[in-house]
Amino acid sequence: MRPRHILPVIVFAQFAGTSLWFSGNAVLTDLQQALGLGANALAGVTSAVQLGFIAGTLVFAVFNVADRWRPRDVFLACAVLGAGANLAVLGLPALADERYAALLALRFATGFFLAGVYPVGMKIAASWYQQGLGAALGWLVGALVLGTALPHLLRGALPQGAWPQVLAGVSALAVAGGLLLHRAVPEGPYLARAPRFDPTALLQAFRSREFRGSAFGYFGHMVELYTLWAFVPLMLAAYVARQGSPLDVSFWSFCIIGAGALGCVGGGLLSRRLGSARVAFGQLGVSGLCCVLSPLAYALPPVGFVIFMLVWGVTVAGDSPQFSALNAATAPRAYVGSALTIANCIGFAISVLSLQAMAALSARLSAAWWFVPVAIGPVLGLLACRRLAARSA
Repeated sequence: MRPRHILPVIVFAQFAGTSLWFSGNAVLTDLQQALGLGANALAGVTSAVQLGFIAGTLVFAVFNVADRWRPRDVFLACAVLGAGANLAVLGLPALADERYAALLALRFATGFFLAGVYPVGMKIAASWYQQGLGAALGWLVGALVLGTALPHLLRGALPQGAWPQVLAGVSALAVAGGLLLHRAVPEGPYLARAPRFDPTALLQAFRSREFRGSAFGYFGHMVELYTLWAFVPLMLAAYVARQGSPLDVSFWSFCIIGAGALGCVGGGLLSRRLGSARVAFGQLGVSGLCCVLSPLAYALPPVGFVIFMLVWGVTVAGDSPQFSALNAATAPRAYVGSALTIANCIGFAISVLSLQAMAALSARLSAAWWFVPVAIGPVLGLLACRRLAARSA
C-alpha cells in the first residue's frame, strides 16, 4: 500500500527544485544593472537554461544515470548542484570581464542539473503508481509550473535591489526539497529499469502515425510555452506603460505563470473522463487563440487584461502533462524511454529557437503584436494531433 505522504512530498520537492528554472529571469532587470547586460539578455539567459536541460537530459539518458545510482540520490545531488550554480551568480558583480558569458555558463549548468530533478522526480513518482499515473503527472507538472513562477513572487515581495536574497532563497528551497525527498520517499515497488538509450529511436518512433501526431502537437505547444513565460513580465510592463495602470509586474507574473498549475491539475482530472488527447487539444486551442487575440487584450481595462492573461497562463501549461501522457502511450513499446527523451530534447530545442525569434521580433514589433506570429506553433500542433483528439471523442 502506498503511504499517503509520497505524492505530496514528491510534489513539494519538484516545486522546490524547479524554482531554480526561472530565477535568473525574475531578477534579470537587477542583473542588467549590476552586470551591465544588454537589452537582449532575456533570450540569452532563458535559452542557456533550456540548452543546459537538453544537454543534461541527453547525458543522463546515454549513461543511464538514474539506473546506475538510486534515483533519490541523483535527485538530491542535482538539487544541490543546481542550487550551487544558481547561487554562484551572486559572485558575478565582482568579475571584471566576461560577466555575461559567466552568467550564461551558470544558467546552462543550472539547466543541466535540472535534468536530474524534473525527469528523475517523474521516475520516482512512476515507481509508486501502477495505476493513476496520469493524474499524478498533472500534480507534478503543476508543481513545476508553480516552481517556475515562484522567483517572480519572491522578487515582488522583497525591496528593490534585493535580488541576491531571491537567488539565495530559491537555492535554499531547492536543497530543502532534495533533502526532504531523499529522506521521506524511497524508490517504490514499481521502479523500472530504463532501457539503454537508442538514438535510432527517432526513426523508429516517428514511423508511428499516432506518435507523430502526439509529438508534433507537443512541439507546437513548446513553440509557445517558454516564450510566453519568459516574456510575461515584459508584456505586463508594456501594458502598464501603455495604460498607465499600477499593476505589480512581479506579482502578476507569478500569478499568470503559476496559473498553469491549475490547468495541469484540472486537465489531469478531466482527462480521466475525456481522455488526454481531447484535453490537450482543447487547451492548446485556447492558448493559441490567446496568441491571436493578444493585440486586443492591450485595449482592455486592467481587470480584463489580467483575466485574459490568467486564462492564457492556465491553458498554455495545462496541456503539458497530457502531451507527456500521449507521447508515452503512443511511442513504440520497445523505444518508449528513448523516444520520450528525444521528443523532450526536440521540444526544448524548439523553445530555444522560439525565444531567439521572439527576441528579434520584439525589437521590430510593438508588444501588443509580439505573440501573433507565435500562434503558428499552436496551429501546427492542433493540425498534427487533431486525429488523436477525434478518435478519443
